[in-house]
Amino acid sequence: MDTIKQEHFKELLIQEKQRIQQELDELGSKDPNRPDAEYPESGSNSDEDNAAEITEYADMISVEARLESELKDVNKALESMDKGTYGICKYCGKEIDEKRLEARPASSSCIPCKKTLTQEM
Repeated sequence: MDTIKQEHFKELLIQEKQRIQQELDELGSKDPNRPDAEYPESGSNSDEDNAAEITEYADMISVEARLESELKDVNKALESMDKGTYGICKYCGKEIDEKRLEARPASSSCIPCKKTLTQEM
């Protein structure tokens, strides 16, 4: 991958990292530098309100976990740029198609390997 394309993908990754961090800041995060997701309190003690609060909290925890995972992938992709391995499939060692990287810049596997991996699980 040439330097211009790599810089393009680095910019995409940095933008994605900023977006994820902003969303985590709004939710709270497991990051020790940010507060945890807060349990929503409606002020009412009815069973319906309690159920709604629990559902909302479970949803927030799920979203938070997904964002933390995405952030981890983005950070790994940025590290792979520093190591000179960005855009190389971690399973087969072949180049990842640029269309895949455009769609998901943090991808660490090519489409054939990803398909094989997900079919096996």
